[in-house]
Amino acid sequence: MKIETIKLDITGMTCDHCAQTIAKKFAGKEGIESNHISYPEASGEFEFDPEKISKEEIAEIINSTGHYKVAGEMPKNDAGSNQFDLIIIGGGSAAFSAAIKAESLGLRTLMVNGGLAFGGTCVNVGCVPSKNLIRAGETAYHAKHSNFAGINPKGVNIDFAQVIKDKKTLVATLQEKKYMDVVRDFQNLSMVQGWAEFVNKNTILVDGKDKYTALKFLIATGATTHIPDIKGLKETNYLTNVTLFDLEEQPESLIVLGGGYIALEIAQAYHRLGTRVTLLQRSAHVLSKQTEDIAEELTNHLRGEGMNIYTGLRFLEVTEDKHNIVVLTEQNGEQKRFEAEKILVSTGTITNTQKLGLVNIGLQLTGKGHIQVNEKMETNLPNVFAAGDVVNTPAYVYTAAFEGKIAVENAFSGTENKADYSSLPWVVFSDPQVAGAGIDEAEAEAKNIPFEVSKIALKDVPRAIAANDTRGFIKLIRNTETDKLIGARIVAPEGGELIQQISMAIKYGISIKDLAENFYPYLTLGEGIKLAAITFGKDVSTLSCCAS
Repeated sequence: MKIETIKLDITGMTCDHCAQTIAKKFAGKEGIESNHISYPEASGEFEFDPEKISKEEIAEIINSTGHYKVAGEMPKNDAGSNQFDLIIIGGGSAAFSAAIKAESLGLRTLMVNGGLAFGGTCVNVGCVPSKNLIRAGETAYHAKHSNFAGINPKGVNIDFAQVIKDKKTLVATLQEKKYMDVVRDFQNLSMVQGWAEFVNKNTILVDGKDKYTALKFLIATGATTHIPDIKGLKETNYLTNVTLFDLEEQPESLIVLGGGYIALEIAQAYHRLGTRVTLLQRSAHVLSKQTEDIAEELTNHLRGEGMNIYTGLRFLEVTEDKHNIVVLTEQNGEQKRFEAEKILVSTGTITNTQKLGLVNIGLQLTGKGHIQVNEKMETNLPNVFAAGDVVNTPAYVYTAAFEGKIAVENAFSGTENKADYSSLPWVVFSDPQVAGAGIDEAEAEAKNIPFEVSKIALKDVPRAIAANDTRGFIKLIRNTETDKLIGARIVAPEGGELIQQISMAIKYGISIKDLAENFYPYLTLGEGIKLAAITFGKDVSTLSCCAS
């Protein structure tokens, strides 16, 4: 190991405490053997391992404080060069969040994006278009169905092509307004469309021709639909969420392969818009990572709307003729044949790492192909960070944005910010919605946490009774030793609107007693949280509406 020494003049220090503040930025920093910051001398002396940290990175850590700056001549990137402080590979939520943070730190940054347009999955082919179509489907459904005997809806005329055109307009507007316009005036950001491949740990090649170098990298390339190895499937004109949402001619019938949240959201939306949908799932129940009671509750309501759902299938073959696609399956030794005009593949995701040349730099992956990161978004390489769907963390747009931000902070500011997902809220935007935070009873048992479950059906929640919509339940899980809420699962109309208070209760250690004794507006669905908390000790069906 070769140790070098560098002495830097530092401006902005006004006392010894300033020197101590700068020194703390380097505490435990890999590659720093020692540092001596002197206020009287207005300087800092560092012994460092150049293979683990560069002179430029040391200077950048000091500059990123915003109060103290390295004076004199340090190697800086020329405005027209291909050298950067940070290169972000990817163009989605994690990438944009990282770019915003980098701009605030004054970092010269390059964003390299291949595949989907800038903005990534969420705005182009994920959250925005799917939620738009889900709401369109809900509007159509409620125009034909009523919870009240005295109200008879007259039906609805659906212009499917117009629905899709409006969706495209919305996507284009938000892609411009929430992504491109946000960074348009950034002084230190350059953006390149193309595929990046690592040549070495400090250099990438874009589209096989243009080289760019950087002190540090953030990989935020996301994930795409996994196409399962089913005989004949890859030879068919299958659809994914990338291609389905652009079809302006409505499919008369649609087979959906998969039973996860994306498959369920899309299946119900298209069913409500008038497509005959058949959902085929390999696992024993939909939402296979959730407990069976959640899957059963949701499945019953979807089937009650007329959607065809088949689970526990083994897929044998997919064939296509000029009219239809046929899926041949087996269940309990009996073959079943399903036929539809179109087929949507929604069987999980695979990370977008294949073209990155990661073997050239020895970046560590998990067994499932995700980039392995710790809580600080660090990889096994000191100058490479990663964030978003490409890493081994929960795959949501809001977690991706958070990870992109803290990755840049940790890379350049000397911070130790960590991602803690123990109270993470999530929602499946089916109807009724499925929402959760914290752990469920199966996870509590696996972790040997003493627990108790309270479960209240919506038929015992006054708001649901008054609305004539009692679909679903609220389930709370508490630690019996501490009385602290450790998890919740909700199946309810607009159940996602309840989960944030649950997340906050878990994060800040709120007890079941506190939840039960707090004030809740009457009549609200949120009051169901109070009733579920009371249910740990009482039968709420025997209480009056306003009793506690």
